[in-house]
Amino acid sequence: MKAAIVIVTYNSDEEIKACLAACRSQAKTVVVVDNASSDGSAKFATIANLTNLGFAAAVNQGFRITQEPLVLVLNPDCRIEGSLAGMTALFDDPQIGAAGGLLLHPDGSPQTGFTIRRFPTLANQIFEMAGLNRVCASNPLNRGYRALDLDLSQEQDVDQPAGAFLMIRRSAWEQLGGFDERFYPVWFEDVDFCYRLRQAGWRIRYTPLARATHIGGHSVNKLSWRCKQMHWYDSLLKYAKKHWGGRGERRVALALLLVAIPRGVFGTLSRFSSEPLIVYGKIAGRAWRVLRGRCEASGVAELHRDS
Repeated sequence: MKAAIVIVTYNSDEEIKACLAACRSQAKTVVVVDNASSDGSAKFATIANLTNLGFAAAVNQGFRITQEPLVLVLNPDCRIEGSLAGMTALFDDPQIGAAGGLLLHPDGSPQTGFTIRRFPTLANQIFEMAGLNRVCASNPLNRGYRALDLDLSQEQDVDQPAGAFLMIRRSAWEQLGGFDERFYPVWFEDVDFCYRLRQAGWRIRYTPLARATHIGGHSVNKLSWRCKQMHWYDSLLKYAKKHWGGRGERRVALALLLVAIPRGVFGTLSRFSSEPLIVYGKIAGRAWRVLRGRCEASGVAELHRDS
């Protein structure tokens, strides 16, 4: 079964060349969608957006101009190693809607905890928001969420392969209406897509036979710390409302309200800067508006102005 490759770039000039070189032997159709980069990445683009439309919207653009029955969504800081044949072969099973492969650090070690994750729950996201998953990575909630108990040397059904290296059946993408573009500019759009796939009855498979070296975080690390914090929490609240309902969103907001100020104080003391307190104060304000039941749109508008 033939596959196209869709790559979304955002200030990816240093990474995209090696990525494209590895793609040439893998697929006839390779589409690069650039999200208004300022570093020259647009010269590699099939589609050059004049503004940053976000990752989800750019992926959908790539899907729409390809025709192959399979599409590999690939980050520009990924370099495919070997062949994609092991991944495409999984789709001989008509129940497979998406598949992921093994992501490797540049030193060749597996990216355990990132390659595969389980779907978010209220409990593991409270630990994530509080920073407990970083302080104590061995806690049961983190081990479950980051699938640290899985044997990555074995092919298996999984919840959510990383969106950095994710192959999707076109008919499944069409059934779901593509990626949800409300997750902007990034975070949780791939989680949401995989969750909806599973809810629609599709299986998601992982194979270690498909591999890619992944630098990791090259685009998001070019965002300011303030932007990363604001957008991550905003996307989490969107995910909670969409999949856990209004009550789930309010529970996340309450947890966020409880952890935001302590994290802001700690960040201010550890960084000798008032910025963490200011940023987490704004995040707490966002959570408070959810708890008060104010219109989400007003909160998002303010969040985008502040970022």
